[in-house]
Amino acid sequence: MLELLITMLERLGIIVTIALILTRFRFFRDMVYGERLKRQQQYKAILFFGFFGIIGTYTGLAFNTDTLQFNRWASELASDEAIANSRVIGVVLAGLLGGYKVGIGAGIIAGFHRFTLGGFTALACGLASIVAGILAGFFHKKNEHVKLSSAFFIGATAEAVQMLIIIGISRPLEKAVALVEMIGIPMIIANGLGSALFLLIIKNVINEEEKAGAFHAQKTLRIADQTLAYLRKGINHESALAVCKILHKELQAKAVAITNHTEILAHVGLGDDHHRSGSPIQTQITRDVIQHGELVVANDRTIHCREERCPLGAAIIAPLKLRCETIGTLKFYFSSEKEINNLVMELISGLSVLLSNQLEIAEADKAYQLAKEAEIKALQAQISPHFLFNSLNTIVSLVRIEPAKARKLLVSLSHFLRQNLTATTVSVTTLEQELRHVKAYLSIEETRFIDRLEVIYDIDEDALLEKIPPLTLQPIVENAVKHGIKNKEQDCLITITIQKRDAMTMVKVEDNGQGMSKERAEQIGKETLQSETGSGLALYNVNRRLSMMFGEEASLNINSTPGVGTNIHFSIPQTEEVDDGQNNQNINS
Repeated sequence: MLELLITMLERLGIIVTIALILTRFRFFRDMVYGERLKRQQQYKAILFFGFFGIIGTYTGLAFNTDTLQFNRWASELASDEAIANSRVIGVVLAGLLGGYKVGIGAGIIAGFHRFTLGGFTALACGLASIVAGILAGFFHKKNEHVKLSSAFFIGATAEAVQMLIIIGISRPLEKAVALVEMIGIPMIIANGLGSALFLLIIKNVINEEEKAGAFHAQKTLRIADQTLAYLRKGINHESALAVCKILHKELQAKAVAITNHTEILAHVGLGDDHHRSGSPIQTQITRDVIQHGELVVANDRTIHCREERCPLGAAIIAPLKLRCETIGTLKFYFSSEKEINNLVMELISGLSVLLSNQLEIAEADKAYQLAKEAEIKALQAQISPHFLFNSLNTIVSLVRIEPAKARKLLVSLSHFLRQNLTATTVSVTTLEQELRHVKAYLSIEETRFIDRLEVIYDIDEDALLEKIPPLTLQPIVENAVKHGIKNKEQDCLITITIQKRDAMTMVKVEDNGQGMSKERAEQIGKETLQSETGSGLALYNVNRRLSMMFGEEASLNINSTPGVGTNIHFSIPQTEEVDDGQNNQNINS
């Protein structure tokens, strides 16, 4: 009995081989991880496990109940012979992993085969195979992993049930009992262990592959995180060198290089004495990748390096693409072709796609920034006519009656328009320049108000070097003049405040004019309005540009009370302090 147990355990090596083969099949991975099999996958599983059961039968030991001797291999049986085998393992695993349909199907195939071999236990063993499939299918749990202890218990139980069926059906009874006494315990133990061992091997292989996949996925994400900041600038010598250093460190290839259409942008690692940055592409195979846009593996014969003693004997060359057009290559070098396997090729192929996507993102980001700048220029251009028309009307009215004042206003207007023109050619300006712009504007407006307008400046000079979008402050002041105090007969007051508060710089324009309702104040700056007094386009544009540059927290805040006045303010984050030695002209009035 002990000898039989040892022999059967030895033959479990065949199970190990089959288990390793099974890990290559997708349907089996789905079975292990509890996914519902499609009908076609079920057929494949039935055939495979049925064949597995047949192998378990052929690798069994033929037992003669008269001589009590075992034969090593059995192809057919005499009437007084039976087989001690591992057939039940395949059937049990079919039911455990695939459900009762797969278990019964595999049991029918393995059982029918066993029946055709003959022997006085042929019918009992054939029937027992089907029962084993039903039993294992009963314990199948969808979306749950099968435990090793469950595999052992069910494998052993199925074999024990087979022993009972042999005693119940096989005749003569004396031979059946003698057979069970001889092979029962070894087969129960061996098939229970075989079922658990089979499952253990499968899970270990798959888990190791998943760990390797997770490791490479983690490495890829780490590379993506490190390279993104450089590739945002596009592909050039500087960004390519930084990316090559990261890839060389992370993947430990002999060398890493990046090229564009015509030259080597960067090369890090062995061979950098002749694979130099800025030199033309040296190999025809690299040009072929650029032309065809497909990954290739080059060996010592196809690289054709100009340096005879080049230590780089193999390479994987992958295309870098932008909008489906190959713009360069990513090259990983190795000492020999033996170092290149499928996993390395898949990883490098994935990296080329990743870097290509990052270049796409950089290109899209650049296009977004250009569009954003174009929109800002358009918004700035929309602001100028408001003041121009008002100023020209004022000057026209003074040309005949006060020509000297008209000339003075023309000079102020010229200065103002020059500031406006400058503002449309830059994306940012300082609060100091904005305040000068406002003073040029107010010098013209004061002509209309004669002695009715007073302007108070509460200015923190340290805040005047903060950057803001051009033409931000003047439209707010113009709004106070045009809509706030224009109908006020006397004591018109506008207060302009620029102060540093904590980490923010606050800019505020107040007037003591007619004010507006709370509902209208909430609308201004957030949308354009149609009314008799204006559309609110100027403040809407100002608000848009502040939000685009600093975020929503820099949006305009408008507080107004009818008959009392209006307060418009916004806050921008402070930048680093500038050298105190810089000249800062005092423009306080």
